[in-house]
Amino acid sequence: MSNLLSQPLKVINVGIESFGDGIRASGGQSVQVQWRPPAPISAQARDKIRAHADRITAANAEALDKLQQGKPVLKGMGVALDVIPGMKKELFLHAGPPITWDRMCGPMRGAMIGAVLYEGYADTPEVAEKQLADGKYGFAPCHEHSSVGPMAGVVSASMPVFIIENESFGNRAFCTQNEGLGKVLRYGAYSPDVIKRLKWMEQTLYPALKAAIELSGGIDLKSIIAQALHMGDEVHNRNRAGTSLFLRALVPSLVRAVEDRQVAAEVIEFINGNDHFFLNLSMPACKASLDAARGIEGSSMVVAMARNGTDFGIQLAGTGDVWFIGPALVPDALFFAGYSKDDANPDIGDSAITETGGLGGFAIAAAPAIVQFVGGSAGDALNYTLEMYEIAVGENEMYRIPALDFRGTPTGIDAVKVVEKGITPFIDTGVAHKNAGVGQVGAGVVSAPPEPFVKAVEGLAATLVEF
Repeated sequence: MSNLLSQPLKVINVGIESFGDGIRASGGQSVQVQWRPPAPISAQARDKIRAHADRITAANAEALDKLQQGKPVLKGMGVALDVIPGMKKELFLHAGPPITWDRMCGPMRGAMIGAVLYEGYADTPEVAEKQLADGKYGFAPCHEHSSVGPMAGVVSASMPVFIIENESFGNRAFCTQNEGLGKVLRYGAYSPDVIKRLKWMEQTLYPALKAAIELSGGIDLKSIIAQALHMGDEVHNRNRAGTSLFLRALVPSLVRAVEDRQVAAEVIEFINGNDHFFLNLSMPACKASLDAARGIEGSSMVVAMARNGTDFGIQLAGTGDVWFIGPALVPDALFFAGYSKDDANPDIGDSAITETGGLGGFAIAAAPAIVQFVGGSAGDALNYTLEMYEIAVGENEMYRIPALDFRGTPTGIDAVKVVEKGITPFIDTGVAHKNAGVGQVGAGVVSAPPEPFVKAVEGLAATLVEF
């Protein structure tokens, strides 16, 4: 101690980073500790969580094991009304937790208007909007009907959907076909060209894919995802490898099942020109795998993480179908020419199911090109993934990252760790214009808000009384 002030200063800074900047500017050495204060929860909830820590750990291990055992396989396709549980005419499913028309954001309203026009319930956007505002139609989250939808996530009765079965447990998940990027329904656009494309997808793309998938006997999505991670995808915002692998698996059956060569060529060209096509398969693959982990008492593992453009909601394996909700945040993004963050809608979509399943932002070290959206580097991508290990239940046995010496992706978000460590899930995402009818304006990254996780831990703690 007597010699301390006579030696060069070496400071470990646990506080605000600017404190360390001042030391370095004066010629000293300072190392910044990456630490955040824990999110605030009630003392009662904190004590219960600590008292039942062993039980929660065991429950999370069981939940992760079920997630890891999942084998999502593309079994076929069908019309939403015929195959989605609880689907009805004049019912519209949407992304995120429950929401009413008066609270819907612009892009979700636009997608709803487009879906009404697509179904033929109205002839003009004005009539469709009035019907929606007057309460003519019902709304429900996709997640509450074994489904997921990117961005606005709107699913209506006549839309074709993929059928994914978790062969390990027998449960199923559903998702519509991906339209591509830009001015599309899921981003809130509803112009005539948007509806025309959807009708082509219903009348041409769907029958061809349905026949090809049935002839193939099913396509193993888990294997495709594992390969795509080795090829530069994280299967949320980058799906080029996944789409290519899917097309490679599909084409032999497609050319045998579709007699019209022109139709077969159109289908191949559409998928080949749409790098995001596989997103609508990776999402239900994760959904089917995660749903098998629901209903495990005491588990703090997140089984759904979704946004409706207004709210951000999560569900836990140990708290049933209860939603824990906070505000959706605006992503940091690379915007298309002519647009800025002022034009962006808050984060939207069920596609965060990929992060929930250990992919997307949790696997971004496998796809470092994505961080260029926000001026980041390959090193930043590695750090984002490394930080997610801090809040994960474990590491994936099949989804591995080459840049991390094939370490398994951080998998199974532990809400308790999120709260205790002050680290929220990292998500990469598309960005919709805040006004209905415009469509996509960029792509970027966002961190989940802390409020849903605080509420979830409080909710889980309330169930621990019964143990």
